[in-house]
Amino acid sequence: MNPDICKERDSATFQTELLTNILDGGADKTARRREIELLVINDPDFQHEDLNFLSRSDRYDAAVKKSSMMIMKMRQHGISDPEEIMCYKSVAKGSTHEALGLHYVMFLPTLLSQGNPEQQEKWLPLSLSFQVLGTYAQTEMGHGTHIRGLETTATYDPSTQEFVLNSPTISSIKWWPGGLGKTSNHAIVLAQLYTQGQCRGLHPFIVPIRAMGTHEPLPGVVVGDIGPKFGFDEVDNGFLKLENVRIPRMNMLMKYSKVAPDGSYVKPPSDKLTYGTMVFIRSMIVGDSARSLSKACTIAIRYSVVRHQSELRQGEPEPQILDYQTQQYKLLPLLATAYAFHCVGQYMTQTYHRITGDISQGDFSQLPELHALSAGLKAFTTWIATAGIEMCRMACGGHGYSRCSGLPDIYVTFTPTCTYEGENTVMMLQTARYLVKCYTQASEGLQVGGTVSYLNEMSQGRLQPQPVSARPTVVDINDLSCLVEAYKQRASRLVELAARSLQGEIQRSKSKEEAWNNTSIDLVRASDAHCHYVVVKLFSAKLSEVGDTAVHSVLSSLALLYALHGISQHTGDFLQAGLLSGPQIYQVSQRLKELLSQLRPNAVALVDAFDYRDEMLNSVLGRYDGNVYENMFEWARQSPLNRTQVHSSFHKYLKPLQSKL
Repeated sequence: MNPDICKERDSATFQTELLTNILDGGADKTARRREIELLVINDPDFQHEDLNFLSRSDRYDAAVKKSSMMIMKMRQHGISDPEEIMCYKSVAKGSTHEALGLHYVMFLPTLLSQGNPEQQEKWLPLSLSFQVLGTYAQTEMGHGTHIRGLETTATYDPSTQEFVLNSPTISSIKWWPGGLGKTSNHAIVLAQLYTQGQCRGLHPFIVPIRAMGTHEPLPGVVVGDIGPKFGFDEVDNGFLKLENVRIPRMNMLMKYSKVAPDGSYVKPPSDKLTYGTMVFIRSMIVGDSARSLSKACTIAIRYSVVRHQSELRQGEPEPQILDYQTQQYKLLPLLATAYAFHCVGQYMTQTYHRITGDISQGDFSQLPELHALSAGLKAFTTWIATAGIEMCRMACGGHGYSRCSGLPDIYVTFTPTCTYEGENTVMMLQTARYLVKCYTQASEGLQVGGTVSYLNEMSQGRLQPQPVSARPTVVDINDLSCLVEAYKQRASRLVELAARSLQGEIQRSKSKEEAWNNTSIDLVRASDAHCHYVVVKLFSAKLSEVGDTAVHSVLSSLALLYALHGISQHTGDFLQAGLLSGPQIYQVSQRLKELLSQLRPNAVALVDAFDYRDEMLNSVLGRYDGNVYENMFEWARQSPLNRTQVHSSFHKYLKPLQSKL
């Protein structure tokens, strides 16, 4: 064990185990999680060669093998609870993606949420026994986030009671679905439904794409892998071109929308119901933001106490790089962010289950807020986590660039979340549409609820310019409840400014679409402020659940750091709204420095509380024992280039060159 990292753990002011229990939701859940993790770690079938040294084809092969083993092993161990399945798989797959990922997170949930009882009775047994291997084909070459623009068609033929699916243009070819390239034999295809001569909009259809026994593509199906990407080397993201592919009428998922044998159409009770699977995934992505950022913070902070560099005082030993204030400023606000996002991830999961429960009872009233909140928070958390992971990599200097650090893999695996399941800017604009609608209702005296209830408190004069001598809203920058109020007022103000700006554009005789585009920067800012307020509020609320004094103290410091750091990044908003004065902005800067110094002794203990085993981090720099350099050398020696002392290229190219010059 590296003595530096031991010293760090000894200096902690709280019991790491207690904080781990809080993150897990209780000591019993921590114990069960660890039990599941050890099932994977101690299983020789999951020991494998470092994937960094494998070709893309070999990585895909290893991923399919691992996915198949995970299914068999979980059944042997009796693991069936969704949270326990996720836990088992997160250890087994490490920082990579599994071959059957979309079968679990898109195909099955869509069957469950949008299939009627008869369809579930047919398809669920086949899917749960993996006779049907599914993916979710929505995105096309020409359209992604703007799903209303999708071009794939499903035309109903009443004479045979079949849908005929086609990709009518080059841009309508399905593009990007994971598991489509080589793995899946069925896809839930989102297509424009045509019946009785009318387009009825997007609907999901179960489409067989490969023969169940031979896995060969079926007639009319052109399918394959789209080639190498920025990351996801082990995933067969694919393309799908449909040429007059016929499927039975009952292959359209009909829990809400229906097509009768004669072609007559029954509309769904809400047009948002088709997007249920996407809302589920967006809610999951918020939690994934917390996990990915917390892994990156664990690696960077552990390495920063092992790495010694340069001089703080002449003639003294080189300090740990985490002793530099600039390194603390890079990493500790990100650590606070990881904790904040963990709270938000838990909240989103609970909210999703609560509202889907309401939907199953026929209550759709909360669906618009769930849709808006999941879209906004998905964008807010993934943008920040992506930038944070890259900051962690750069904070590790040159060694952070090595794949042995684990940070490049975390980055390339996570960064697509800014695009898939809804491009982030578009997601923010969807949230803004909901905010403007609620603002309009509140302005008319109607009560709005949920996370936008603050719009009920608007006063007509609040947007008047503040006199310099006016007393700022925030009385105490050390009082978290005051800061939550400030974030709320900032969100309210920016929503109001965006709504008024939009109204002004419309009054200038512009179309609503043009006015919306001309106001879109303001609208994204409003959504960002709304999401920021929600995160600060949820992090602050979490503190009331913490009983241990020492843990409460360190989490309170983290929450304060998160709130003040956000203010320091958006000082203009708080000054313009009269929420803070100039001298208070200076106080925020000074208090931030104090908090960095205050949290520094607990930095390692705070990342230890995430409780990531070395096998899950897959990082030489982030090892629990801190023995970085010895293991970095051993890792490098495993490179295939080191299997021979002289590479064949020397004799093929360099030696002939030398002989000719």
